[in-house]
Amino acid sequence: MAEAADFQGMTPSPARRWVRRAASLMAGAPLLVGLAELPAAPAAYAATEASGSRTVDVSLDSLTPSAPVKDDTVTVSGTVTNKGRETITEARVGLGVSSRLSGRTQIDAAAARSGYSAGNEPQELETYVVKIPKLPSGVSTDFSLAVPVDKLGLEDAGVYQLGVTLSGKSAGQGAERVLGVERTFLPWQDDGTKQKTQLTYMWPLISTTRLSAETGSDEQQTPVFENDDLAKELAPGGRLGQLVSLGNELPVTWVIDPDLLATVDAMVKGYTVKDKATGVNVPGKSQAVAKQWLNSVENAVKGKKVVALPFADPDLASLAHRGKNVPGSLNQLQRATKAAEITVDSTLHVKASTDFAWPIDGAVDPAIMNTATSAGAHNVIARSDSLREIRGLPYSPTSARPIGAGRTAIVADARLSTAFQGDMSRAENSTLAVQEFLAQTLALTQQDEDRQRSTVVAPQRMPSVTQAQTMASALRALDSQRWTEPLDLVAAAKAKPDPDATTQVPGSAAYPGTLRDRELPTSAFEDIKATQNTLDHFKVVLTRPERVVTPFGNAINREMSTSWRGHDVAAGIYRADVQRYLYDLTSEITLIEKSTATLSGRSATIPVTVQNKLVQDVHHLVLRLQSTKPTRLKLGEGEGSAVTEQPIKVRGGHSQSVKIATTANANGKVPVVAQLFTEDGTPYGPEMRFTVKVNEVTPTVMLVIAGGVLLLVLAGIKMYSQRKRSAARGEAPENGAPDGGDPEQPSDPNPDTGPESGEPSATGEKVDR
Repeated sequence: MAEAADFQGMTPSPARRWVRRAASLMAGAPLLVGLAELPAAPAAYAATEASGSRTVDVSLDSLTPSAPVKDDTVTVSGTVTNKGRETITEARVGLGVSSRLSGRTQIDAAAARSGYSAGNEPQELETYVVKIPKLPSGVSTDFSLAVPVDKLGLEDAGVYQLGVTLSGKSAGQGAERVLGVERTFLPWQDDGTKQKTQLTYMWPLISTTRLSAETGSDEQQTPVFENDDLAKELAPGGRLGQLVSLGNELPVTWVIDPDLLATVDAMVKGYTVKDKATGVNVPGKSQAVAKQWLNSVENAVKGKKVVALPFADPDLASLAHRGKNVPGSLNQLQRATKAAEITVDSTLHVKASTDFAWPIDGAVDPAIMNTATSAGAHNVIARSDSLREIRGLPYSPTSARPIGAGRTAIVADARLSTAFQGDMSRAENSTLAVQEFLAQTLALTQQDEDRQRSTVVAPQRMPSVTQAQTMASALRALDSQRWTEPLDLVAAAKAKPDPDATTQVPGSAAYPGTLRDRELPTSAFEDIKATQNTLDHFKVVLTRPERVVTPFGNAINREMSTSWRGHDVAAGIYRADVQRYLYDLTSEITLIEKSTATLSGRSATIPVTVQNKLVQDVHHLVLRLQSTKPTRLKLGEGEGSAVTEQPIKVRGGHSQSVKIATTANANGKVPVVAQLFTEDGTPYGPEMRFTVKVNEVTPTVMLVIAGGVLLLVLAGIKMYSQRKRSAARGEAPENGAPDGGDPEQPSDPNPDTGPESGEPSATGEKVDR
């Protein structure tokens, strides 16, 4: 709602707070120059006082057309609300138009102005009023004023301020007074300008992180979503649905986070959602919505320029200020940039430009510039309230500024880029924002109509539905191209730069503290590095590494996302979940625990089992066993040594037992260490320790064994003699197979090649000899 007329310090509407703060020091004398009065009104109106209790809110909800031309009729509609305690009588809603405002600075000052000041306001138009006989306390009533353009007193082309007032009487004050006021801007340019401003509007398709690295173990690797909230945004009335629908009809450059496309594409192919109540993953139900949205994006971008941000829209400022202290962090940005082009091509089937970087709010310093361009981008989207014009030019120069080393800063206009922040769900805020945006674009063009300039608008990254609708309304009002013409971002980056424009990147001290405080901490990049190291170590043993590298690589990119700003706790939980899930996968390849193995004799084999619970085969692993007492027990074939190694390959879902040859030299217990390594010698997983009990055979035992063997031989001779005598007498053998054959023996069972138990071996396990 508009401010009450007498509360000059009252907080302005959200759509205009930024300009009011910026121009708070300019709301005095300079404004008087731009607000000259129209010819004197009749005495009844001239007698209106400017003092008293002014407690009416005037809401200006609609102004059509936004940028009128000759023969148009301007219609202003809204609501007046009596917030005072007394009934207002003999009220009327009137309209006044200021003289032409001179330049963007006066627009800022006029927008910052609040309250009503008698003698400094334009007079009401005599004929065009709406009378309200009575307006009780707390009551609102609508109004609509329609005025032909030729009655507004518009002279030269330019920007005029339009004021809507409510005047009336109250029981406590008999004289008529202005009780409420609201102001907006009216751009007036009936014909085209000599040189139109080339306007580039970035249209962002960006969302928050939705996917982790977790997938199903099926061949399709069905992704797992924490919730199904994204479907609401993708629906025709949702935020992302509206952005696509609106942008499809506008001359914009699409600026897309490829992670959003990858996430929606994953939904199309089938996904599951975590059921928080049961902990079970249930099938997602929004495949059709996701498919419809992805198709609509593909249709919308046809024939238009598409700029792909690095995958997951990494926080460039955090990387530059915090990630630089962690080795390897910039490598993540390079991976994200490479993934961006591939993702857009595979989902939208268009060639996207990856030559642009967009720091948060366009705030830059040398470190951010270096980081932003380290992955191959040559163009950095800055903003004019960061890379400020310091040379005192009387106009806003072209956005493209060469900053050296083949790099270009694309300096977006701060006023236009922040025009639609705030609550645009209220019709008044939306209307005022549109009118001020149009006024600023016209004033920018009129700064130098003989010099064509290129201006870029970089709005907030994730506009709400109503913000996007308001943005679209403003761009539609420029369709006639009377003072602007559309230009895509790629062309804007190649526009001829103004040689007089500032190209000096501000120092680090100028970087806003409010933005620095919301950056990802250094510990976040340490977590990212640890996860990447684990992934690099894990993938070398996999026969199908892409099943792990792709989901975890994308998840690591998401850990750097700009969308985590202001959500430190959620960001930390996300990183921890990714690390935990990756660790759980690496732990699926493990040594089955042993406790004790008994070795009877000088030589035997010790079985060690490697288990693979993954669905894919693993290779490039080495099993290494080490005897801690090699003088007592040596490992390996032949004479043996303290250490022996064997290559390992294990099928998915199976176990493999490896038999290690041993040689005993003395009795006693020998601790043995088993450890898996990758082929480059890096330990894989935890080591396993077990004990080998060596019971070497003594000479006495050998004599006993020899005596036993001798007795068996003698018994055999005796049995042979008995059989021979029996055969001579024609008797059948007492025992044994028919026809004197050997007794029948069952065949050995086939070995079990299926999965083995992961339980530890029993205590006192005997080893093979």
